[in-house]
Amino acid sequence: MTTPNETLRAVRLGLRLSQDEFAKRLREEGVARGEPNDASKRLVQRWESGDVKAPRPVYVRALEAVTKLSVNRLGFDSPQLSLAVSVDGTGGHDVTINEPGVPVQAEPTPTGEDYSGVWISHYEFFSSSRENTYTGLHHVVLSQRGNRITGRSLPGASSNPDSPLSFDLTVDRNIVTGSWVEQTAQDGYYQGARYHGAIQLLVDPTGRRMAGKWVGFGKEFDVNTGPWELRLLDKSTADEVLSRYSVPPEA
Repeated sequence: MTTPNETLRAVRLGLRLSQDEFAKRLREEGVARGEPNDASKRLVQRWESGDVKAPRPVYVRALEAVTKLSVNRLGFDSPQLSLAVSVDGTGGHDVTINEPGVPVQAEPTPTGEDYSGVWISHYEFFSSSRENTYTGLHHVVLSQRGNRITGRSLPGASSNPDSPLSFDLTVDRNIVTGSWVEQTAQDGYYQGARYHGAIQLLVDPTGRRMAGKWVGFGKEFDVNTGPWELRLLDKSTADEVLSRYSVPPEA
């Protein structure tokens, strides 16, 4: 029985490409590199279904160029690479292998991955005064130097106007730990209150998703927590890319 390559599929979907579009990008990359290939929708289907466990070298080079990931992180023929970050059902997250509910130690091989780029930030919090759960969405730009990541929301890029968000993070293997600060809008419900706390996230093997928990103080100085997730939108931090994402995220 074959095991589907969910990692490759997740990477392709993260690029917002259909199987046919992905194959076209691979062919275009092959031509640009002077080594044409015959990538097709059918070949991508065979990779993702697990029928083909390892691509030929000509496809390896095209895959790495298109996805900006090394081939050993694309789910091909390695039990380690079927790792994924998932909700554990008890309020936390696990790194799991093959199917949900089979936890493994969160120690994949260090890859020197650079997480710089534009990400969408999504967190949830419970408002005791309004007795409801709310979501905060921001387009954020992350900048990495060594094992340190700093982040900030882009201007005008939050679901709640004028609520800038910032991060100060440290990477250790596939674990990201640090602090966050959010300044709420002066004319909003929280009247310009400044909130801050800690955050810890697990990085998906694709390098395109981080998921975990935040901790912070409420208005009554009680300690609250909730889920937080970051998803990669674009590895570029060029001015035109930052400008394109300087808009409120869609819910």
